[in-house]
Amino acid sequence: MKEYKTINEISGPLIFVEKTEPVGYNELVYIKLGDGTTKRGQVLDTSKDIVVVQVFEGTGGLDLQCGVRFTGETIKLPVSIDLLGRILSGSGDPLDGGPRIVPEDRLDINGAAMNPYAREPPAEFIQTGISTIDGMNTLVRGQKLPIFSGSGLPHNEIALQIARQAKVLGSEEAFAVVFAGMGITNEEAQSFMRDFERTGALERAVIFLNLADDPAVERLITPRLALTAAEYLAYEHDMHVLVVLTDMTNYAEALRQMGAAREEVPGRRGYPGYMYTDLSMIYERAGVIKGRKGSVTQFPILSMPGDDITHPIPDLSGYITEGQIVVSRELHRKGIYPPINVLPSLSRLMNSGIGEGRTREDHKAVSDQMYAGYAEGNDLRGLVAIVGKDALSERDRKLLEFADMFEDQFVRQGKDEDRSIETTLEIGWSLLAELPEAQLTRIDNEMINKYHPAHRAK
Repeated sequence: MKEYKTINEISGPLIFVEKTEPVGYNELVYIKLGDGTTKRGQVLDTSKDIVVVQVFEGTGGLDLQCGVRFTGETIKLPVSIDLLGRILSGSGDPLDGGPRIVPEDRLDINGAAMNPYAREPPAEFIQTGISTIDGMNTLVRGQKLPIFSGSGLPHNEIALQIARQAKVLGSEEAFAVVFAGMGITNEEAQSFMRDFERTGALERAVIFLNLADDPAVERLITPRLALTAAEYLAYEHDMHVLVVLTDMTNYAEALRQMGAAREEVPGRRGYPGYMYTDLSMIYERAGVIKGRKGSVTQFPILSMPGDDITHPIPDLSGYITEGQIVVSRELHRKGIYPPINVLPSLSRLMNSGIGEGRTREDHKAVSDQMYAGYAEGNDLRGLVAIVGKDALSERDRKLLEFADMFEDQFVRQGKDEDRSIETTLEIGWSLLAELPEAQLTRIDNEMINKYHPAHRAK
């Protein structure tokens, strides 16, 4: 490999190299400093006269005399089954004091595009143990279902609970979790690691951590490393893999930072115009492939700046993904955990993963009836603030009480409480039993006779 000493400019995380041989986009680059240390980079732009390289470890210590070598290959992740139980940095180096991974293979972190024809429609229920997700916004194997949250809300605790508890019911295949933290604080990283070790979940997990004080440019490769590890475990070792990506907002901020360093024309709110394409390249790496036992399911987490669901990051994510789980500041203020608001939440694949043979025949009807009751009861709270509770009819008072009980018994649960789908549905029926049977318009009489507590008691 030739070494070039033709750096003519260093700007933020970028270096500009002149008079090189033809190089490829995304090519891996080594930059040798004067003291003999080496930094890694990636080709960001290439033309006849100049190559733009983004440096992963930051450009501190670099000068115009540094040597640059182009490797002719893209960034690859060394993979083997020994990835399980390991904690790695945002660029794939060990953080747990263990040895480097002895690779069975080295895979391109940009992944291979999944042929739409080869995709299997997602249809297998994943039990997370959280009632608001399992009962009302069911996660299906191969789905991408983001959590929309706000700063200061317990989205990371919810993600950890899902990572600990998630399982495919009645399936013999092994289940693994790939957890990628992007731009998280050292305190958050320590709490993640403690939780994984305390619960024993680390044995079936691979963790990538890019901390807030790590270079922003490294944040761009962290989710790609995590998804490459997930695809390897899913498609080479037949595992069901749940990928938790937190926080996609920090990833998008790094994208905006890189765009500013390259002096690109900004799009909405200063984010690059290609952010939709970039996010879709990450989110679309979820799915089930025909003829393969394994699967990749994604739970990206994004903290909405200013709790604004119309902000470009949640807005674009909503177009690409298959629904959203919305974390509510109002429920959090009431001391309810997990503070998931089922009204704006949605799982577009829920209907294909529930019902007889998957969860239970009454699942859809119970979910629809609870949603309708809670929505109406929640609306009545605004009316009570104006006219007072005494002005309500008996029916409306029942719905108002139902909304309070729904939050207190169905939404609220412990951080280590792992509810089965049967438990979730039984809680649902006990709540619906508080409403007059005539109001259960979304459940047919056959199911009421079979599951309603009043009928089963006879």
